[in-house]
Amino acid sequence: MSSGGDGRVVVVTGGTRGIGLGIARELLGRGARVVVCGRTPASVRDAVATLGSGDQVTGLAADVADRASVQALWDHAVGTFGRVDVWINNAGVSTARAPLESADPGEVDTVFAINVHGVINGCSVAVEGMGAQPGGGWIWNMEGLGSGGQIQPGVAVYGASKRAVTYLTEALIKEQKGTDVKIGFLSPGIVVTDLLVGDYAGDPEGFAKARRIFNILGDRVETVTPYLVDGLLKASKSGTRVAWLTTTKAATRFLTAGFKKRDLFAESA
Repeated sequence: MSSGGDGRVVVVTGGTRGIGLGIARELLGRGARVVVCGRTPASVRDAVATLGSGDQVTGLAADVADRASVQALWDHAVGTFGRVDVWINNAGVSTARAPLESADPGEVDTVFAINVHGVINGCSVAVEGMGAQPGGGWIWNMEGLGSGGQIQPGVAVYGASKRAVTYLTEALIKEQKGTDVKIGFLSPGIVVTDLLVGDYAGDPEGFAKARRIFNILGDRVETVTPYLVDGLLKASKSGTRVAWLTTTKAATRFLTAGFKKRDLFAESA
């Protein structure tokens, strides 16, 4: 399989901003046809207008935590382009960093509704739909802090949700073994988005401490997404993990940090 989009139809949940919007843009640049979803019609309209690729891109407001809404997204993609070749479960939210006992119960529910139930819904709808179409398709789930067992204080809820996504993905790979539906992991590493910065809402001191590490290990959306898209488009084996921030890359960043000064947040301002 080549690294080009080849007209493949790709659904990107949470595709109206951040990493999702960056992935959609890169896919379009490689000849794919793209369907994005966001939580509101306005966000979808703005994203489609920003992507500006005429009849190659469409979108629909959808609540990934609601199975019927996700099914409507699939139906919209098939109704527009005839099929879905790739489904990317990218939509995700976090909470402000705080000890677990201080986490707002409503925010906890929202994190798991979107990060876990949303991925379950996306996988379920895509597996059923791809299993019924010639050639099957690919499902990609987005990893994050906690997916690999990383533990940090203040992010217990988000980390637990991402750990759940990794287990879910591993289980789905086994369930779909021998079928035409392939499953993969997307691991973007530390990317400067509103989701990352929002983790430190109300904690400027904590952000000041974390900023140094982010500037060593982090990257901007436009740096990471081309790599992720190239990797997912050329993948051929179920279980593939497309990871931007590898252990070797992280070690190299720390070793050279004294010689390469970076301020990702100033550049994004």
